[in-house]
Amino acid sequence: MKDNKRRFETEVIHSGYQPNEHYDSLVPPIYQTSTFTFATAEQGEQRFAGNEEGFIYSRLGNPTVKILDERIAALEKGEAALAFASGMAAVSAVLMALTQSGDHILCSKGVYGCTYGLLQILKRKYQISHDFSLMDSKEELERSIQANTACIYIETPINPTMKLVDLQMVAEIAKAKGIPVVVDNTFCSPYLQTPLTLGCQVVIHSATKYICGHGDVIAGLAAGSKDLMEQIARTTQKDVGGVLSSFDAWLLLRGLKTLPVRMDRHCENAEKLFDFLKDHPKVEAIYYPGDRKHADYQIKNKQMKKSGGLISFTVKGTKETAQRFINQLQLIKIAVSLGDAETLIQHPATMTHAAVPAAERKRMEIEDNLLRLSVGLEAWEDLIEDLEQALAKI
Repeated sequence: MKDNKRRFETEVIHSGYQPNEHYDSLVPPIYQTSTFTFATAEQGEQRFAGNEEGFIYSRLGNPTVKILDERIAALEKGEAALAFASGMAAVSAVLMALTQSGDHILCSKGVYGCTYGLLQILKRKYQISHDFSLMDSKEELERSIQANTACIYIETPINPTMKLVDLQMVAEIAKAKGIPVVVDNTFCSPYLQTPLTLGCQVVIHSATKYICGHGDVIAGLAAGSKDLMEQIARTTQKDVGGVLSSFDAWLLLRGLKTLPVRMDRHCENAEKLFDFLKDHPKVEAIYYPGDRKHADYQIKNKQMKKSGGLISFTVKGTKETAQRFINQLQLIKIAVSLGDAETLIQHPATMTHAAVPAAERKRMEIEDNLLRLSVGLEAWEDLIEDLEQALAKI
């Protein structure tokens, strides 16, 4: 069977790895080395010049990391991929590679708090400006694009409001103007959504989340065309140096093998919790792509395989009410991050988006009583019982 005919569930286990090239080891080996030797000085010269394939130094490439790169490229339907030491290392490397001083970045209406912090650094230090756009229509998007817009940066679903952006619509307009579209696909994983197939140029992940799935790795990924990934590898990955270790790459390869199974369970559990929370008298509003009343429900059906494992909701009351509620939870853990086996809850206004000024949070619709729930793999009945007892105490 040709690789391009294999289904996702097969690709996550086999892509990018040939045991016969690694002493017939069933599991990819960990190449725990900082550097690689050359047979001759001339071979070293040829490798540094790019005239001969081969490894030089693990910041520039490592066999274990290479297997991960190739697997992610296959899953995201890209030509190539790169692994980074964190999701923010991936975001930074991509945005720095696509922009220069005086450029403009157009962003979806909400972004992760540290991405917002990076945008502020680029603006303050390098005069790279940015604006936020709803991107809810062609007309609104075209009005938001400036003459110096160097790239369009999108989260969908947006963290933590769960708003969706029509990627195909954005990609068509951007293509006509020659502007690359970068998509943070962390909330979906390639199992639920593949932005490159919708016309976008770069897809980014915080691999810490669903790709890893076990809460024990900090990592980032980017995938796209071979030319662009090579450009990033030669510049902002190599010279800034936010590369992934071989051991963490190995852990991600291990986690990936169960990604489809895990994502199905995350999604199934989220549906159960949504059904419980949506009509609860102490829940003010709920934001979940699988909600038929969600403003972007049709976009979800168009570009997502399932509704995902994240739910955001507001409790009736104030910031203190929200905090009091999560303090009463016994099984569900208070923690940032998402995509772990454990169900996690966090308060965006004071946690993941604390770096965003209050006025900007308001424009992003991040209210003080908003909570984000990352639904784990536990029995959904136990999770509902925990939510129920905590809600009863506010």
